[in-house]
Amino acid sequence: MTPNPSRRDFLRDSALLGAASLTMPTTGLGLATDDRVATDGPGPLVPLVGDLAAVARDEGYWKKVAARYRITDKVTNLEAGYFGLMAAPVLAKYHEHIDRVNRENSYFARREYGPMLRAARERVAAFVGAQPTEITFSRGATEALQALIGQYNRVRAGDTVMYADLDYNAMQWAMNALAQRTGARVATLDIPEPASRENILAAYAAALEAHPRTRLLLLTHCNNKTGLLLPVKEVAALARTRGVDVVVDAAHSFGQVPLTMDDLGADFVGINLHKWVGAPVGAGALYIRTGRLDAIDRAHADESVSPDRIESRLHTGTTHFATFMAIPDALDFQQSIGIPQKAARLRYLRDRWVHAVRDVPGVDVLTPEDPSLTGAITGFRLHGRGSREANAALARTLFEEFGIFTFQRTGIANGDCVRVTPTLYNTPADADMLAAAIRNIAARG
Repeated sequence: MTPNPSRRDFLRDSALLGAASLTMPTTGLGLATDDRVATDGPGPLVPLVGDLAAVARDEGYWKKVAARYRITDKVTNLEAGYFGLMAAPVLAKYHEHIDRVNRENSYFARREYGPMLRAARERVAAFVGAQPTEITFSRGATEALQALIGQYNRVRAGDTVMYADLDYNAMQWAMNALAQRTGARVATLDIPEPASRENILAAYAAALEAHPRTRLLLLTHCNNKTGLLLPVKEVAALARTRGVDVVVDAAHSFGQVPLTMDDLGADFVGINLHKWVGAPVGAGALYIRTGRLDAIDRAHADESVSPDRIESRLHTGTTHFATFMAIPDALDFQQSIGIPQKAARLRYLRDRWVHAVRDVPGVDVLTPEDPSLTGAITGFRLHGRGSREANAALARTLFEEFGIFTFQRTGIANGDCVRVTPTLYNTPADADMLAAAIRNIAARG
């Protein structure tokens, strides 16, 4: 058996594969103890205009964007889907907010924080295409979605609630709990693999036809397992014709791809602001479309807020003041790049490694090429091995042998996978390095 190459040999080989792109500095495999120092650059960022494919490949510009992040050199991080690193200007503002809150204490919290929080809500509402009265803050998408599902009051004994294999585990559990509490049944479906718009819609149509008493359907716009983007608006419209309400998990959506609430077409949505928007960890939002508030019970019969206001549907207690104060700063940074431009860059980085391995024997890429169904995130398996152990070992090999950090995802009907999530501080060199590593591992059989 041929011995595994050394890291030095691997880097040499991936350099040959990457050719000119590898003249860019990588984000990993450098000094194991130092961090790359971010700077604010020569001036403020402004969105590039023009053909998005050309914008995505403008390495000079994206190098300036990457310079706004301070990242570790201990590893090449391709697991940005867990939470989004704050860019340096956002982090600086966050520290300012912490200092102010700590210095001014309850004087600030009781007199000045309220208007700032309302202004932040207005910014988020504009960003997602909603009215401010349709939005209230949460500590993340999970908290928002647990409230929407757990307090949904239209399910009765004998009804059905439905979710798919690619939906987030915690949301599946919330749907199970709703069914147990109300005496409803749980119906599940598996998203086809390989997926297409047609077979996804057909799968949901068949599942709804088979379960005519379905009252609540969970949909994940961009799932955290394979990265597939569901055609949520079409599925929601299909459900609506059958009298089925839809709650959408958009934890990974806003900030990754251009999107508005109207594009989702659902009445109930949970979102994150600490993933692709790059706010501090602990920021999310709950959305209820105007006119649908009565379908969601008040949180713990909360009497502190009028029942005709969305804030009565989620009571988190004292918030982390600085976290929510930093949300407008995070939105400012995202909009200085432009969401269409960002989405094009992320898709370019995704395509860079996917197109280099899709035809390699033994490599199974789990998202399609349809641009409406794929963003930055993509899962893959090797040699059809979907066991938990095989994919944990694969992620471990990528890390230990090649210095590339990814993560195993579970709960998929056809088996586990390894998830790859590039972001704005990654480079084509990182994508090429990953592709070379996958080809190397796949060749071992």
